[in-house]
Amino acid sequence: MIRKISDRAKPGSISLGLGEPDLPTPDVIIREAVRVIQEERSGYTLQAGIPALCERIAGDYPHMNLSTDNVVVTAGSQESLYLILRTLVEEGDEVLIPNPGFIAYPMILKMIGAKMVSYRLPAKSDFSFDLDDFKKQITPKTKVVICISPSNPTGRALSKEELQAMADAVAASGSEAFIVSDEIYRELYYTSQRPASISEYYPRTVIVSGLSKSMRMTGWRIGWLAGDADVMRAALVLHGYVVTCASSISQKAALAAWTDEAAVARAEYRAIFHRRRDHLLRLLRDELGLRCVTPEGAFYTMVDVSKYGDELKVAEAGLEQGVVTIPAAAFGDESKGFLRISFCADEEKLSEGVRRLGAALKSLTN
Repeated sequence: MIRKISDRAKPGSISLGLGEPDLPTPDVIIREAVRVIQEERSGYTLQAGIPALCERIAGDYPHMNLSTDNVVVTAGSQESLYLILRTLVEEGDEVLIPNPGFIAYPMILKMIGAKMVSYRLPAKSDFSFDLDDFKKQITPKTKVVICISPSNPTGRALSKEELQAMADAVAASGSEAFIVSDEIYRELYYTSQRPASISEYYPRTVIVSGLSKSMRMTGWRIGWLAGDADVMRAALVLHGYVVTCASSISQKAALAAWTDEAAVARAEYRAIFHRRRDHLLRLLRDELGLRCVTPEGAFYTMVDVSKYGDELKVAEAGLEQGVVTIPAAAFGDESKGFLRISFCADEEKLSEGVRRLGAALKSLTN
């Protein structure tokens, strides 16, 4: 649905659809990549990734007591998702996924032949975690639970109390399930502290993450898996046949993401997105009178357009006016009636995009 809508955009359209940061990759990473290309040999690396990078990734999760044996560097977090679900899930296994949630989850599970069960993040409560529903859905047959915080598409982040409650519910289910924690947006947050990880509360957690969003490295394709060593060894076999190894140039340049200069850039980017978030929400609420969710992280908001009819028709009306938005039902039926709107654009484009969306809504009421 995302590509279907985006590919129909007219020339000159403003995209409030795709989840790709518009800001540049930090200079410290670009400089290191240039140096690596000019001065170092760029051959295959160890399949799991260069040891120095695996060490830095392991160090990001001190509570998990990881070593390099617990990390696999992948070609982006999308490969990580594929690897871990292929590794942990067999045909017919039950996997619990959020509704709404990232569109890759159900597609990968369909490829495997898994049985998908969803837990609701109710629209009526701004897509917050519903513990009662979660407990109803998890059973002793559940093999894997997917948790994403902050969320794509909602931008909501689970609190420490909610993560603890989810972990307790999984532990009490008798399933011995793994939790796959999708943390690709964890460094993009607008709260006073970085959101917690469910790995702090549940030992059988496998982390999926990467640098695409936090370091604006979408095209560099650096992601990772981190978790149980036996699981990583199994995933590594599949990884070797899928891509052999992640780009050696990208891996070596990625080491700079752990420098002080990169930390400053990360904080600056976070502040920019925070300002954009507040600007967009103000326009949507004050100018268009729309109900929209206040995200704690990522760079999306969910906007309720149900009073204007089907969300696909609203998105199509937006295309006619030159603005791209995504019908949120693509992420699950719980978000029917909503658009997912991204703030990966500067404030001037956000203002013009909202103006065009307003024109589209007006056209639907005439």
